Amino acid sequence: MRAGKLLRMVNISKRFGRVEALKGVDFDVDYGEIVGLLGDNGAGKSTLIKILTGVFPPDTGEIYFEGKKVSFSSPREAQRLGIEAVYQEATLVNVMNIARNFFLGRELVRWGFILDKRRMARESIEVLSRIGVKISSPRREVSLLSGGERQAICIGRALYFQARLVAFDEPTAALSVKETEYVLDYIRSLKKQGISVVVITHNIYHIYDLADRFVILDHGNKIGDFPRSAVTPQDIIEVIRTGTASALKNGE
Repeated sequence: MRAGKLLRMVNISKRFGRVEALKGVDFDVDYGEIVGLLGDNGAGKSTLIKILTGVFPPDTGEIYFEGKKVSFSSPREAQRLGIEAVYQEATLVNVMNIARNFFLGRELVRWGFILDKRRMARESIEVLSRIGVKISSPRREVSLLSGGERQAICIGRALYFQARLVAFDEPTAALSVKETEYVLDYIRSLKKQGISVVVITHNIYHIYDLADRFVILDHGNKIGDFPRSAVTPQDIIEVIRTGTASALKNGE
């Protein structure tokens, strides 16, 4: 693992009208690390990720990626640096096929203007197979896919475009038990490729064996930052329930 941090977010604050969504939050991710970003509804988790991925600008604070100070005015700028987001409702176009969705907004072309549909079909299936996804045809319409298959397309897309960090917002919500296991395995495959991962989830038991570290937010404040070895799932649940880590020996 490389020295230093892949990502550092320092003193991040964000307000929406009278609601203070984030209050001076520090957040970091190591190279090749999986971080569980946890907290109850309204804790500020999704807001922090949307700042990281260029959806919102922070009101205060600084972001450093691979040691360099960065700022994003759009998700596309974050993508150019290798930061990708996978949201609960996979951002796919139902009436398009798998290959077109895989390259949506970053289509492959020939001679500068003709879509290279054959290459997009071939490469999308090759990448999906690398993470264990078996799809009969890249020309299959996305509306016919299961929730787990839709998430897999987003994960494969991040892998293809050489993401350095992928942020997931509730990736297993509304999935079956079997599909959930598939998606968790896909996330593990990203780490094996050296890609760092942040996962927002309400299901502590899904993330516990997956993550190297847990960061807990409460009403816009960071209230805990624990390596997995320092806490049990029950400890994490108690910190979220009480809104404080003071009862834990390693609490912050």
